[in-house]
Amino acid sequence: MILDHGLVVGNASRAAIVSDRRITGLSAGVIAELVAEVGPLWHQRHQAKLASRARKRAAGAGAKHRLVFVDRLLATLVHLRHGATHDVLACWFGVDRSTITRAIGEVRPLLAERGCTVTAGVRLRTLAEVVDYLGVTGQTGIVDGTEIRVRRPAAGRKDRDKFISGKNKQNAVKTMVVTDGDGRVLFCSPTKPGSCADITHARQLGLVKLLADGSAVEILADAGYQGLGAQTGGRVITPPHRKFKKSAPEWYEEMHERQRKAHSSRRIRVEHGIAHLKNWRALARHLGRREHMSDTVQAIAGLLSHQQTADLTSAQQR
Repeated sequence: MILDHGLVVGNASRAAIVSDRRITGLSAGVIAELVAEVGPLWHQRHQAKLASRARKRAAGAGAKHRLVFVDRLLATLVHLRHGATHDVLACWFGVDRSTITRAIGEVRPLLAERGCTVTAGVRLRTLAEVVDYLGVTGQTGIVDGTEIRVRRPAAGRKDRDKFISGKNKQNAVKTMVVTDGDGRVLFCSPTKPGSCADITHARQLGLVKLLADGSAVEILADAGYQGLGAQTGGRVITPPHRKFKKSAPEWYEEMHERQRKAHSSRRIRVEHGIAHLKNWRALARHLGRREHMSDTVQAIAGLLSHQQTADLTSAQQR
């Protein structure tokens, strides 16, 4: 199979996967860029792995791969987009289930390491880079936490209750999402157990220190981050506090509701960004190992941001 400037030459299955954006969520051009970027990294790591262990046969001897890199990438994309099981993908690609499992396990971390694409030549991989980017461009960032449902840990595990979300009363992991004012995904954090509060997660990621010591940046957040504003010199803006708990004057109720709605209308873009992430079935409900969730979240964030940037560039060129 050859991918060159979006041109696909290969068998019918590969052509169908690449040509129909509904299957992978990505355009043929973006998939071609992924092959050119990630393919050499996969090959390099594969060769390093072969050279790192003691050998009884010459390099290149033994059984050959039945699944070339392009097929490994496509299988991973279909798995992330639609949550297709490894058994189904094995039947589709004509290989054993273990081959698909190994392929996804190799490609997914490479996709996670790419970071989020904001322009053709700029990638954001850490929260510090996101804060710097917002400061340089003068944009407003929006932050929110989202939960992803996972399987319940086995009975007897000491950390079994850590994954129970107090909000949704289900076993989940949590990630912090940062978008710009238009809802474009800039960052997804590694996951934490569902019992971790949003504000605690933000503090553990170092958001307070980054905002307090960095350039002036405006970050919008919901009530789950109340208190960060005072710790960051007012750079985190949360909904207005309610001063009257009971018997509030009518004028105050009207003012508070107006301020709350104004804040919500600005912050709603992050919900749109999270909704785009959840369109990838692997984040709607994860049935695999919880240890892979951080790579899964960050891989999908990188793929989504890459496609969003490509669509924006295409629209500007018209």
